[in-house]
Amino acid sequence: MLFVGDDWAQDHHDVEVMDAAGRRLSKARLPEGVAGIERLHAMIGAELGEDSRAEVVIGIETDRGPWVQALIAAGYTVYAVNPLQASRYRERLAVSDAKSDGADAHMLADMVRTDSHQLRPVSGDTADAEAVKVVTRTHKTLIWERTRTTQRLRHALLDYFPAALLAFDDLDAPDTLELLAKAPDPTAAAKLTTTQIAAALKRARRRGIPDKVAKIQAVLRAKHLGQPTAVTAAYAVSVRALIAMLVTLNEQVNFLHEQVEDFFGRHPNAEIIRSQPGLGAMLSARVLAEFGDDPHRYASAKARKNYAGTSPITRASGKKKVVTVNRPGSN
Repeated sequence: MLFVGDDWAQDHHDVEVMDAAGRRLSKARLPEGVAGIERLHAMIGAELGEDSRAEVVIGIETDRGPWVQALIAAGYTVYAVNPLQASRYRERLAVSDAKSDGADAHMLADMVRTDSHQLRPVSGDTADAEAVKVVTRTHKTLIWERTRTTQRLRHALLDYFPAALLAFDDLDAPDTLELLAKAPDPTAAAKLTTTQIAAALKRARRRGIPDKVAKIQAVLRAKHLGQPTAVTAAYAVSVRALIAMLVTLNEQVNFLHEQVEDFFGRHPNAEIIRSQPGLGAMLSARVLAEFGDDPHRYASAKARKNYAGTSPITRASGKKKVVTVNRPGSN
C-alpha cells in the first residue's frame, strides 16, 4: 500500500508519497487543478507500477472541493483529517513549534499510515445530497449574516435614534425597513404621516394596523435625546446602507428557502426524513445535508449521536468521574 499526505492551499498542494514502512518515496508541490491531479496520478503510478490504485490511501484536511472529488473518482481511499486532529498528531511527533507545508504533508501521510483505523473516510454521499448541503448551508449563512447586520443596525440606532427601537419591534421586517429608509433620522421620522405608516404596514400584511400606526407615530413624535445635526446625518447615511443590505438579504433568504425546499423535495429520502416528528421541510433538509445519505457512513445510532455532538461526555480520573450532557447547539 501507498500512503499520501496532501497539505492543500488555495493554489497548490504539497504532497508526499510514503510506503508501508514509513519511508518517503517522493514528494512535490503540485498546482491546483487538472495539471496538479495528473502529476499526482503520475507520482503514484510510478511507485505502484502495475498495481491497482485502490491500494492508495490519502490524508487531506478537507472533505470538499473538485480536488477531493477527483481523488475519490480515481479510486483512492481518502481520509478527511480534522485540522484539530492533525495539530494534535503533529505535537506527538515534535516538541518544537516548527511547521511547514512539506512537514505537514509528511505528517498526514504518516497519520493515515498508522492511524487510519481512527479516522473516517470521506463518505459516499450522492450528488443530490451534496446539492442539498450546498443550498442549506448557504441559506443558513445568509440568515446569520442578516442577524449580524440587524445587530449593527440596532447599535447604530441606539447611538443616535433610540426612538426607532421603541417604535419598531422587528428591525429586519419589511415595514420597518421601508419606513426607516424613508425617514432614517428623528426629524424625518417625526414627519411621517399616518397614511405612509399605514401603507407600509399594509404591504407587510400586518394586523391591527390603526393601533400600530398610532403607537409608531406617537413614539416617533415624542421628545428624545439626540446627537448634533452633522453626526445624525452621518448616522442616517450609514443606516440607509445597512437597510439596503437587509432588504437584499431578506430577498435572498426567501429565494434560498424556496430552493432548499425544491432540492430537498427531489431527494428520494425526503419523505422518510420529513416523516420524523418535529422535522419541518427546512429542518429536514438540514438533517439530510449534515448527516448525508451514505447508508454505511454510521455504524450505529451511537455513532450518529457522536457525530452530532449530542453524546454524553465522560471525564474520569482516579476517584473522580464527571458525565456532562452535550446539548445540541451548545458548542
